[in-house]
Amino acid sequence: MKKVFRIVLIVFFIGLFVGTIFFLYNKSQEKPEIYDTKSAEITDIIKKTVATGSVIPRKEIQIKPQGVSGIVETLFVEAGQMLKKGDKIAKIKIIPDMINLNAAESRVDRAQINFEDAQINYNRDKLLFERKVISEADFQKPSLAFRSAQEELKSAKDNLQLIKEGVTSKSGATTNTIIRSTIEGMILDIPVKEGYSVIQSNTFNEGTTIAIVADMGEMIFQGKVDETEVGKIKQGMNLQLTIGAIEDYKFNAHLEYISPKGVAENGAIQFEIKASVELSKKHFIRSGYSANAEIVLEKREKVLAVNESLLEFSNDSSFIYIETEPQVFEKRFVKTGLSDGINIEILDGVTKEDKIKGEKMSKIERMKEMKRKKDEEKKKKKKTNN
Repeated sequence: MKKVFRIVLIVFFIGLFVGTIFFLYNKSQEKPEIYDTKSAEITDIIKKTVATGSVIPRKEIQIKPQGVSGIVETLFVEAGQMLKKGDKIAKIKIIPDMINLNAAESRVDRAQINFEDAQINYNRDKLLFERKVISEADFQKPSLAFRSAQEELKSAKDNLQLIKEGVTSKSGATTNTIIRSTIEGMILDIPVKEGYSVIQSNTFNEGTTIAIVADMGEMIFQGKVDETEVGKIKQGMNLQLTIGAIEDYKFNAHLEYISPKGVAENGAIQFEIKASVELSKKHFIRSGYSANAEIVLEKREKVLAVNESLLEFSNDSSFIYIETEPQVFEKRFVKTGLSDGINIEILDGVTKEDKIKGEKMSKIERMKEMKRKKDEEKKKKKKTNN
């Protein structure tokens, strides 16, 4: 029994040794690489360039005081409010210049003295004329002097009132102390508050902006295109506009303007473009929304194409590997066309039925592929049996 046990034990260890050697040998052997296969598809190839920018109103006006400086006494509106042309925005309280005020008051005093003197002469000569002591020709001179003095006094008083209040008695409702909208639109911003000092717009000064008014019914996209793409675009092209604040919706736009001069930004030359935007009644676009515009440079419809990653390049040639037998591939040169950066048009060298060598499959992917093939075989057998 001991001899038999010893023999069994020796046989067991020999078998274990042989099995270990066999396992290590199999493990050291390289497993054959298996590659995924792809097919060419009929699709559309669209080559685009993207311009970044923002959406702004075509008509945006800065309302400034004209001919009057002072303090904002009253604001009649607020940002976001719609206005018609001529609607009141603010009232300016004039703070008169003391030198001009003093000169105007002095002018009124002199005009009053001259008027009183002319009035005395006029009344005296009028009495003499009525008694026929003097002729009509002699009475005409004091009469003219009286009317001139009367007009000068009225003018001096109007000038004083204009300096103090910015309005005269004969101007009625017309006054430049009331700031009005010059266009119909929406108030985008009111940079001032009641009590702020403002100055008039003139030749030497831009003036203080009281309000910014824009027509929100007519918007444009304003963006920039790189110099490498600007030569491929032209006026009249259609754009697809994506606005960051409005998801899942694209606006149509039409390219209207391409700047003739580039500007250097971050080491690249950029050219400004402008495009009119087709608005949607469902969405309200606010001024300054950031946006990206896709410009279609070239387009091929319903062409044979493959994923560009399947191609290999050598000098000026392009080639792919076609499966001739299971996991056996041969090199084939192809003629390519338009590319959109993902898919590339195939003009010659590949058919829709060809299987193209793809990426190397991992162990998990191989198992999934084997399972998929088994499932397909089962389905075929079921159809055959039925």
